[in-house]
Amino acid sequence: MREHPQGEHAPHPDVWTGRATNRVQWLLALVGAACMALGIELAVDSAWTSGVAPLAMAVVGCIAAGLLVLFGTLAFVHVALKVDKESLEVRCGHMGVPRRRIPLSHVAGADFAPLVTPRHWGGWGYRWRPEKGTAVVVRRGEGVVLRLWDGHTFTITVDDAEAAVRVIRDRLRAGTPGTAH
Repeated sequence: MREHPQGEHAPHPDVWTGRATNRVQWLLALVGAACMALGIELAVDSAWTSGVAPLAMAVVGCIAAGLLVLFGTLAFVHVALKVDKESLEVRCGHMGVPRRRIPLSHVAGADFAPLVTPRHWGGWGYRWRPEKGTAVVVRRGEGVVLRLWDGHTFTITVDDAEAAVRVIRDRLRAGTPGTAH
């Protein structure tokens, strides 16, 4: 964990970045790859005697399930949060999709959440619950809860969430986004 000076506000970098990773989801990605391999194996070297239609359905089913699990888990293996002077940007997975950019002018406040769990949100990934708001949950642990001016909340699991909350609050306190401290 990073050391933060006490007392006076220490200047924050122009761009604060943080991320969170879930290594357990790599196991799910392996399961997806195994399903795809099974589908390919069935297509290439099958002694299926029940006809072509059942074989085609088994091959397509295995490959489709494998792709869905593989890409669905790889999209949420990690999340990256970037806070600059004007906005926050949340990017998921290796391709950065899904991505959400929230201007700081839309943020009413930021709070530290010591424990955000997939169980609270109904699983890993990009989640929405009417009573709780929206979240990007890639692992169990600390997170940032943004209170938006439209009454919604947006929660992100990220390492060193307390530092992210400090940076966001300082930027909000500064008044107009983009002004110097």
